[in-house]
Amino acid sequence: MRYRLAVVFALAALLGGCSRPEPRPAPAAPQPTSVPSTPTPTPVERLPGFVVLTDLDPRIHADIRYATPHNFVGRPITGYREPLCLLTRQAAEALRRVQDAALTGGHSLKVYDCYRPQPAVDDFVAWSKRPDEQQTKAEFYPDLAKNRLFADGYIGAPTAHSRGSTLDLTLVGEPAASQPPYRVGQPLVACTAQRGQRFADNSIDMGTGFDCFDPRAHTADPRVTGTARDNRRLLQRLMTDAGFVNYDREWWHYSLRDEPYPDTFFAAPVARSSVG
Repeated sequence: MRYRLAVVFALAALLGGCSRPEPRPAPAAPQPTSVPSTPTPTPVERLPGFVVLTDLDPRIHADIRYATPHNFVGRPITGYREPLCLLTRQAAEALRRVQDAALTGGHSLKVYDCYRPQPAVDDFVAWSKRPDEQQTKAEFYPDLAKNRLFADGYIGAPTAHSRGSTLDLTLVGEPAASQPPYRVGQPLVACTAQRGQRFADNSIDMGTGFDCFDPRAHTADPRVTGTARDNRRLLQRLMTDAGFVNYDREWWHYSLRDEPYPDTFFAAPVARSSVG
């Protein structure tokens, strides 16, 4: 009986991270070789009721990292055919209300990732099982072993992103400052480094970079103080007021509380042709 309970808790830990907004269980979890099979995605070529966020609200900035090589894998991710933020209309409408509120304080939203197709999640799982592929470790997980990324809840399989009402975002000043382009092969700096040393994202200071797999990226990590702490609280207040819930281990990750597809995982690619 004790063995069966241990297996149940271990599998539950693997479903943390981007798979749901609730705090994950204790970190007694198996290695990525034991990542559970992902759900069968809904076989549709178009995403019902989805919109391109910047069509609905062109004031919101987009920096879709998984369509580029500037992410923790180090190359564009399977399923990201275009650098677009696709969301359910309900999530996009709620985000437009957040944008209205942010602008009153001199800020604007910037999204890093929105709908994430199931093939992209499968790509993450496959990558996690190739230990030699660590070309971006120095930036995104400098102090964490790659084989702990699933077990510690930084990557989720399945993920709420595939349901279309979850997104990763930050705040930028308005008007937004320019952002230097990422160049493949440039020297990497840890995402936990001080602002001005890490990648020059035009986000206001949130204490770490985006997709930083480190405890300092936890929304309420006590080591993040001063302006960065205040900025995280501002983002959380704006998003919570509009009906979003934060995943407490990633300051950038929010899900719409009343999402329209709570049990559906989609596979259509990130492309304008998927929105119908």
